[in-house]
Amino acid sequence: MLSAAKVKPRAADRLEYPHANAPAPAALHEVAPGVYWLRMPLPFELEHINLWLLADGDGWTIVDCGFGGDPTRDLWRRIFASHLHGKPVTRIIVTHFHPDHFGLAAWLAAEWEAPVLMSEPEFASAQAWDAGRDPFTREGHIAMFQQHGLRFGADDKPLPRENLFRRGVPDIPAQIVPLTDCQALQINGRAWRVVSGYGHSPEHAALCCDGLGVLIAGDMVLPRISTNVSVQPHLPDADPLGLFLDSLTRYAEWDASTLVLPSHGLPFYGLRERVKLLHQHHAERLDELQRACDGPRTGAEAMRVLFKRALDSHQTLFAMGETLSHLNYLRRRGQLKRECGADGIYRFTRN
Repeated sequence: MLSAAKVKPRAADRLEYPHANAPAPAALHEVAPGVYWLRMPLPFELEHINLWLLADGDGWTIVDCGFGGDPTRDLWRRIFASHLHGKPVTRIIVTHFHPDHFGLAAWLAAEWEAPVLMSEPEFASAQAWDAGRDPFTREGHIAMFQQHGLRFGADDKPLPRENLFRRGVPDIPAQIVPLTDCQALQINGRAWRVVSGYGHSPEHAALCCDGLGVLIAGDMVLPRISTNVSVQPHLPDADPLGLFLDSLTRYAEWDASTLVLPSHGLPFYGLRERVKLLHQHHAERLDELQRACDGPRTGAEAMRVLFKRALDSHQTLFAMGETLSHLNYLRRRGQLKRECGADGIYRFTRN
Protein backbone atom coordinates (compact mmCIF):
# COMPACT_ATOMS: atom_id res chain seq x y z
CA MET A 1 0.00 0.00 0.00
CA LEU A 2 1.88 2.97 -1.28
CA SER A 3 1.44 6.56 -2.22
CA ALA A 4 2.29 7.54 -5.76
CA ALA A 5 4.12 10.65 -4.59
CA LYS A 6 7.34 10.97 -6.53
CA VAL A 7 10.44 12.38 -4.90
CA LYS A 8 11.73 15.22 -7.06
CA PRO A 9 14.94 14.38 -8.93
CA ARG A 10 17.98 16.43 -7.94
CA ALA A 11 21.36 17.01 -9.48
CA ALA A 12 22.88 15.22 -6.48
CA ASP A 13 21.03 11.97 -7.16
CA ARG A 14 23.47 9.14 -7.66
CA LEU A 15 21.27 6.09 -8.20
CA GLU A 16 22.52 3.47 -10.63
CA TYR A 17 20.20 0.90 -12.19
CA PRO A 18 22.14 -2.21 -13.28
CA HIS A 19 19.07 -3.84 -14.83
CA ALA A 20 17.26 -1.57 -17.25
CA ASN A 21 14.29 -3.86 -17.89
CA ALA A 22 12.04 -5.88 -15.61
CA PRO A 23 11.53 -9.60 -16.21
CA ALA A 24 8.72 -10.59 -18.56
CA PRO A 25 5.66 -12.25 -16.98
CA ALA A 26 6.53 -15.68 -15.54
CA ALA A 27 10.22 -15.11 -16.30
CA LEU A 28 13.12 -14.87 -13.86
CA HIS A 29 16.13 -12.60 -13.91
CA GLU A 30 19.19 -13.44 -11.77
CA VAL A 31 20.37 -10.26 -10.03
CA ALA A 32 22.94 -11.91 -7.70
CA PRO A 33 24.13 -15.51 -7.37
CA GLY A 34 21.03 -17.55 -6.56
CA VAL A 35 18.79 -14.46 -6.23
CA TYR A 36 16.08 -14.25 -8.88
CA TRP A 37 13.79 -11.32 -9.64
CA LEU A 38 10.24 -11.83 -10.86
CA ARG A 39 7.41 -9.35 -11.32
CA MET A 40 3.66 -9.71 -10.79
CA PRO A 41 0.81 -7.36 -11.82
CA LEU A 42 -1.30 -5.31 -9.41
CA PRO A 43 -4.91 -4.22 -10.08
CA PHE A 44 -4.46 -0.54 -9.20
CA GLU A 45 -2.38 2.50 -10.14
CA LEU A 46 0.84 0.97 -8.85
CA GLU A 47 0.89 -1.64 -11.58
CA HIS A 48 3.47 -4.13 -10.35
CA ILE A 49 5.27 -5.74 -7.45
CA ASN A 50 8.73 -7.28 -7.47
CA LEU A 51 9.02 -10.69 -5.83
CA TRP A 52 12.12 -12.74 -5.16
CA LEU A 53 12.97 -16.41 -5.53
CA LEU A 54 16.09 -17.55 -3.69
CA ALA A 55 17.95 -20.75 -4.47
CA ASP A 56 18.20 -22.64 -1.17
CA GLY A 57 20.17 -25.85 -1.42
CA ASP A 58 17.75 -28.62 -2.40
CA GLY A 59 14.81 -26.20 -2.51
CA TRP A 60 13.68 -22.61 -2.98
CA THR A 61 12.72 -19.75 -0.70
CA ILE A 62 10.06 -17.28 -1.87
CA VAL A 63 10.18 -13.69 -0.62
CA ASP A 64 6.75 -12.05 -0.90
CA CYS A 65 3.76 -13.58 -2.59
CA GLY A 66 1.82 -11.17 -4.79
CA PHE A 67 -1.75 -9.90 -4.75
CA GLY A 68 -4.30 -12.69 -4.26
CA GLY A 69 -6.15 -13.57 -7.45
CA ASP A 70 -6.14 -15.81 -10.50
CA PRO A 71 -3.66 -13.76 -12.59
CA THR A 72 -0.99 -14.06 -9.89
CA ARG A 73 -1.74 -17.75 -9.26
CA ASP A 74 -1.43 -18.49 -12.97
CA LEU A 75 1.95 -16.76 -13.17
CA TRP A 76 3.22 -18.67 -10.14
CA ARG A 77 2.10 -21.96 -11.72
CA ARG A 78 4.03 -21.11 -14.88
CA ILE A 79 7.12 -20.33 -12.82
CA PHE A 80 6.79 -23.60 -10.88
CA ALA A 81 6.51 -25.55 -14.11
CA SER A 82 9.47 -23.89 -15.85
CA HIS A 83 12.02 -22.65 -13.35
CA LEU A 84 12.25 -24.78 -10.21
CA HIS A 85 14.26 -27.62 -11.81
CA GLY A 86 12.35 -30.22 -9.83
CA LYS A 87 13.15 -28.65 -6.45
CA PRO A 88 10.35 -27.73 -4.00
CA VAL A 89 9.57 -24.44 -2.33
CA THR A 90 10.63 -25.02 1.27
CA ARG A 91 9.68 -21.71 2.90
CA ILE A 92 7.85 -18.47 2.19
CA ILE A 93 9.06 -15.19 3.69
CA VAL A 94 6.69 -12.20 3.84
CA THR A 95 8.14 -8.74 4.41
CA HIS A 96 4.81 -7.35 5.67
CA PHE A 97 1.08 -7.99 5.67
CA HIS A 98 -0.12 -5.69 2.87
CA PRO A 99 -2.07 -7.54 0.17
CA ASP A 100 0.49 -7.24 -2.62
CA HIS A 101 3.06 -8.93 -0.38
CA PHE A 102 0.97 -11.30 1.74
CA GLY A 103 -1.92 -12.01 -0.63
CA LEU A 104 -1.11 -15.57 -1.75
CA ALA A 105 0.89 -16.67 1.29
CA ALA A 106 -1.75 -19.18 2.41
CA TRP A 107 -2.14 -20.59 -1.10
CA LEU A 108 1.61 -20.96 -1.59
CA ALA A 109 1.98 -22.57 1.83
CA ALA A 110 -0.73 -25.10 1.01
CA GLU A 111 0.66 -25.81 -2.46
CA TRP A 112 4.11 -26.65 -1.11
CA GLU A 113 3.35 -27.61 2.50
CA ALA A 114 5.88 -24.94 3.40
CA PRO A 115 6.00 -22.60 6.42
CA VAL A 116 5.31 -18.88 6.23
CA LEU A 117 7.85 -16.64 7.97
CA MET A 118 6.90 -13.08 8.98
CA SER A 119 6.99 -10.86 12.06
CA GLU A 120 4.32 -11.39 14.70
CA PRO A 121 2.97 -7.80 14.58
CA GLU A 122 2.44 -8.13 10.83
CA PHE A 123 0.60 -11.44 11.26
CA ALA A 124 -1.56 -9.98 14.04
CA SER A 125 -2.58 -7.10 11.77
CA ALA A 126 -3.42 -9.54 8.99
CA GLN A 127 -5.61 -11.53 11.39
CA ALA A 128 -7.42 -8.38 12.51
CA TRP A 129 -8.09 -7.26 8.94
CA ASP A 130 -9.16 -10.75 7.91
CA ALA A 131 -11.62 -10.93 10.80
CA GLY A 132 -12.91 -7.43 10.07
CA ARG A 133 -12.50 -6.44 13.70
CA ASP A 134 -13.36 -2.83 14.41
CA PRO A 135 -11.58 -0.56 13.56
CA PHE A 136 -9.62 -2.76 11.12
CA THR A 137 -12.16 -2.08 8.40
CA ARG A 138 -12.75 0.32 5.55
CA GLU A 139 -15.48 1.89 7.68
CA GLY A 140 -13.00 2.42 10.53
CA HIS A 141 -10.72 4.39 8.24
CA ILE A 142 -13.55 6.44 6.84
CA ALA A 143 -14.87 7.29 10.32
CA MET A 144 -11.41 8.52 11.34
CA PHE A 145 -11.07 10.59 8.17
CA GLN A 146 -14.51 12.13 8.69
CA GLN A 147 -13.26 13.43 12.06
CA HIS A 148 -10.67 15.31 10.03
CA GLY A 149 -13.13 16.88 7.62
CA LEU A 150 -13.07 14.42 4.73
CA ARG A 151 -16.52 13.99 3.19
CA PHE A 152 -16.94 11.11 0.81
CA GLY A 153 -19.68 11.82 -1.69
CA ALA A 154 -18.48 15.40 -2.03
CA ASP A 155 -16.42 16.64 -4.98
CA ASP A 156 -17.50 13.63 -7.07
CA LYS A 157 -15.62 11.34 -4.69
CA PRO A 158 -17.77 8.24 -4.12
CA LEU A 159 -17.43 6.07 -1.04
CA PRO A 160 -14.96 3.24 -1.71
CA ARG A 161 -16.94 0.08 -2.31
CA GLU A 162 -14.51 -2.67 -1.43
CA ASN A 163 -12.19 -3.78 1.31
CA LEU A 164 -8.92 -4.06 -0.60
CA PHE A 165 -7.38 -6.31 2.03
CA ARG A 166 -10.07 -8.98 1.75
CA ARG A 167 -9.93 -8.77 -2.04
CA GLY A 168 -6.15 -9.16 -2.12
CA VAL A 169 -5.83 -11.69 0.71
CA PRO A 170 -8.48 -14.36 0.12
CA ASP A 171 -7.11 -16.52 2.95
CA ILE A 172 -4.43 -16.30 5.62
CA PRO A 173 -2.21 -19.05 7.01
CA ALA A 174 -3.27 -20.69 10.25
CA GLN A 175 0.17 -20.14 11.72
CA ILE A 176 3.56 -18.61 11.01
CA VAL A 177 7.20 -18.91 12.01
CA PRO A 178 8.01 -15.52 13.57
CA LEU A 179 10.79 -13.26 12.32
CA THR A 180 12.57 -10.85 14.67
CA ASP A 181 14.98 -7.99 14.18
CA CYS A 182 18.61 -9.03 13.54
CA GLN A 183 17.61 -12.70 13.26
CA ALA A 184 19.90 -14.65 10.93
CA LEU A 185 18.47 -17.05 8.35
CA GLN A 186 20.64 -19.52 6.47
CA ILE A 187 19.66 -19.49 2.80
CA ASN A 188 21.76 -21.39 0.30
CA GLY A 189 24.67 -21.51 2.73
CA ARG A 190 24.70 -17.76 3.32
CA ALA A 191 23.51 -15.69 6.26
CA TRP A 192 20.58 -13.35 5.60
CA ARG A 193 19.79 -10.90 8.39
CA VAL A 194 16.34 -9.54 9.22
CA VAL A 195 16.22 -5.73 9.36
CA SER A 196 13.02 -4.50 11.00
CA GLY A 197 11.47 -1.23 9.89
CA TYR A 198 8.50 0.74 11.18
CA GLY A 199 5.99 3.33 10.03
CA HIS A 200 4.86 1.81 6.75
CA SER A 201 3.54 -1.26 8.54
CA PRO A 202 3.76 -2.64 12.10
CA GLU A 203 7.13 -4.43 11.83
CA HIS A 204 8.34 -4.72 8.26
CA ALA A 205 11.07 -7.34 7.73
CA ALA A 206 13.70 -6.49 5.12
CA LEU A 207 16.48 -9.01 4.42
CA CYS A 208 20.18 -8.26 4.05
CA CYS A 209 22.91 -10.63 2.87
CA ASP A 210 26.34 -9.11 3.48
CA GLY A 211 28.02 -11.98 1.67
CA LEU A 212 26.18 -11.11 -1.53
CA GLY A 213 25.98 -7.36 -0.93
CA VAL A 214 22.20 -7.49 -1.38
CA LEU A 215 19.33 -5.85 0.52
CA ILE A 216 15.77 -7.01 -0.15
CA ALA A 217 14.24 -3.74 0.97
CA GLY A 218 10.54 -4.48 0.54
CA ASP A 219 8.63 -1.21 0.74
CA MET A 220 11.00 0.55 3.14
CA VAL A 221 13.27 2.08 0.47
CA LEU A 222 11.97 2.59 -3.07
CA PRO A 223 13.87 4.25 -5.92
CA ARG A 224 11.24 6.50 -7.52
CA ILE A 225 8.23 6.91 -5.23
CA SER A 226 7.87 7.58 -1.54
CA THR A 227 6.62 4.83 0.72
CA ASN A 228 3.14 5.42 2.08
CA VAL A 229 3.28 6.20 5.81
CA SER A 230 -0.25 6.43 7.19
CA VAL A 231 -2.04 6.86 10.48
CA GLN A 232 -4.26 3.87 11.25
CA PRO A 233 -7.64 4.08 13.03
CA HIS A 234 -6.63 1.87 15.95
CA LEU A 235 -3.75 4.30 16.68
CA PRO A 236 -5.13 7.70 15.59
CA ASP A 237 -2.56 9.78 17.51
CA ALA A 238 0.48 7.68 16.59
CA ASP A 239 3.61 9.01 14.89
CA PRO A 240 4.30 6.57 12.03
CA LEU A 241 6.31 9.15 10.09
CA GLY A 242 8.71 9.57 13.00
CA LEU A 243 9.10 5.80 13.19
CA PHE A 244 9.69 5.58 9.45
CA LEU A 245 12.33 8.31 9.38
CA ASP A 246 14.12 6.70 12.33
CA SER A 247 14.03 3.35 10.52
CA LEU A 248 15.53 4.88 7.39
CA THR A 249 18.71 5.77 9.25
CA ARG A 250 19.50 2.05 9.56
CA TYR A 251 19.56 1.66 5.80
CA ALA A 252 22.21 4.36 5.45
CA GLU A 253 24.69 1.99 7.12
CA TRP A 254 25.32 0.03 3.92
CA ASP A 255 27.94 1.16 1.47
CA ALA A 256 27.64 2.05 -2.19
CA SER A 257 28.21 -1.53 -3.32
CA THR A 258 24.91 -2.73 -1.81
CA LEU A 259 22.39 -3.77 -4.46
CA VAL A 260 18.93 -2.71 -3.26
CA LEU A 261 16.05 -4.92 -4.35
CA PRO A 262 12.86 -2.87 -3.86
CA SER A 263 9.29 -4.13 -4.09
CA HIS A 264 8.45 -1.49 -6.72
CA GLY A 265 10.68 -0.01 -9.40
CA LEU A 266 14.10 -1.26 -10.51
CA PRO A 267 16.96 -2.68 -8.43
CA PHE A 268 19.49 0.04 -7.73
CA TYR A 269 22.78 1.13 -6.19
CA GLY A 270 22.92 4.32 -4.14
CA LEU A 271 21.20 3.45 -0.87
CA ARG A 272 22.74 6.24 1.19
CA GLU A 273 21.86 8.84 -1.41
CA ARG A 274 18.30 7.57 -1.61
CA VAL A 275 17.85 7.66 2.17
CA LYS A 276 19.18 11.22 2.24
CA LEU A 277 16.77 12.26 -0.49
CA LEU A 278 13.81 10.67 1.30
CA HIS A 279 14.66 12.59 4.47
CA GLN A 280 14.82 15.81 2.44
CA HIS A 281 11.54 15.01 0.74
CA HIS A 282 9.66 14.59 4.00
CA ALA A 283 11.35 17.63 5.56
CA GLU A 284 10.07 19.76 2.67
CA ARG A 285 6.56 18.37 2.99
CA LEU A 286 6.56 19.00 6.74
CA ASP A 287 7.74 22.57 6.23
CA GLU A 288 5.10 23.17 3.55
CA LEU A 289 2.38 21.79 5.78
CA GLN A 290 3.42 23.78 8.83
CA ARG A 291 3.44 27.01 6.82
CA ALA A 292 0.00 26.20 5.42
CA CYS A 293 -1.45 25.89 8.92
CA ASP A 294 -1.20 29.61 9.63
CA GLY A 295 -4.91 29.36 10.38
CA PRO A 296 -7.04 26.38 11.43
CA ARG A 297 -6.98 23.64 8.80
CA THR A 298 -8.74 20.31 8.77
CA GLY A 299 -6.87 17.19 7.71
CA ALA A 300 -8.86 17.20 4.46
CA GLU A 301 -7.72 20.77 3.73
CA ALA A 302 -4.15 19.83 4.59
CA MET A 303 -4.32 16.86 2.23
CA ARG A 304 -4.84 19.23 -0.68
CA VAL A 305 -1.64 21.04 0.32
CA LEU A 306 0.41 17.84 0.01
CA PHE A 307 -1.51 16.14 -2.81
CA LYS A 308 -2.36 18.69 -5.46
CA ARG A 309 -3.40 16.33 -8.24
CA ALA A 310 -6.87 14.84 -8.60
CA LEU A 311 -7.34 11.68 -6.52
CA ASP A 312 -9.87 8.92 -6.86
CA SER A 313 -11.49 7.42 -3.76
CA HIS A 314 -8.87 4.68 -3.43
CA GLN A 315 -5.98 7.13 -3.68
CA THR A 316 -7.71 9.49 -1.27
CA LEU A 317 -7.65 6.90 1.52
CA PHE A 318 -3.88 6.58 1.29
CA ALA A 319 -3.30 10.32 0.78
CA MET A 320 -5.42 11.17 3.82
CA GLY A 321 -3.62 8.62 5.99
CA GLU A 322 -0.27 10.04 4.93
CA THR A 323 -1.40 13.62 5.55
CA LEU A 324 -2.40 12.70 9.10
CA SER A 325 1.01 11.12 9.66
CA HIS A 326 2.66 14.45 8.79
CA LEU A 327 0.22 16.41 10.96
CA ASN A 328 0.79 14.06 13.90
CA TYR A 329 4.56 14.36 13.43
CA LEU A 330 4.39 18.15 13.68
CA ARG A 331 1.96 18.02 16.60
CA ARG A 332 4.16 15.57 18.53
CA ARG A 333 7.04 18.02 18.20
CA GLY A 334 5.07 21.06 19.31
CA GLN A 335 4.97 22.71 15.90
CA LEU A 336 1.20 22.36 15.48
CA LYS A 337 -1.68 22.24 17.90
CA ARG A 338 -4.99 20.45 17.36
CA GLU A 339 -8.44 21.46 18.54
CA CYS A 340 -11.86 19.89 18.10
CA GLY A 341 -14.52 22.34 16.94
CA ALA A 342 -18.19 22.50 17.83
CA ASP A 343 -18.87 20.51 14.65
CA GLY A 344 -16.76 17.62 15.97
CA ILE A 345 -14.05 18.19 13.36
CA TYR A 346 -10.37 18.43 14.28
CA ARG A 347 -8.36 21.40 13.03
CA PHE A 348 -4.62 22.06 13.17
CA THR A 349 -2.96 25.42 13.71
CA ARG A 350 0.67 26.45 13.80
CA ASN A 351 2.10 27.12 17.26
